[in-house]
Amino acid sequence: MCNKKFECLGVAFVISLVIGIITAFLRITAVITVPPVFLWVTFGIAVGFIAVALFSFALSKKNTLCVETALGTTLASALSTILFSIVLLAITFVATSIVGAIITGLLLLSFSFLLTSAACLTKCLAKVND
Repeated sequence: MCNKKFECLGVAFVISLVIGIITAFLRITAVITVPPVFLWVTFGIAVGFIAVALFSFALSKKNTLCVETALGTTLASALSTILFSIVLLAITFVATSIVGAIITGLLLLSFSFLLTSAACLTKCLAKVND
């Protein structure tokens, strides 16, 4: 699935986009709240993924286009997860705030894209589909 057409990352982005939209909708209707502990956990996981991704890429001898693209999206989604976590930790939003819902949706979009692009990176490193 992770070849020159980047189907793995495309599917990962679509799934992450759906999760982000659902999260924003649930947040604006005040069905869910985002506790600070969740924000700290997403922040820590993103930092851990940056370290693991760079370490695995440094040890890998497979510098294919698939690995480089999956690594780039993993790092970009980890950095955006860190950014949105810091924004939500720094500013408290009302439960029905549109801006808070959008930022929460972007946080979950980038966090789910982090997890799914890391799976694509693992698939590319392991060369499962050869």
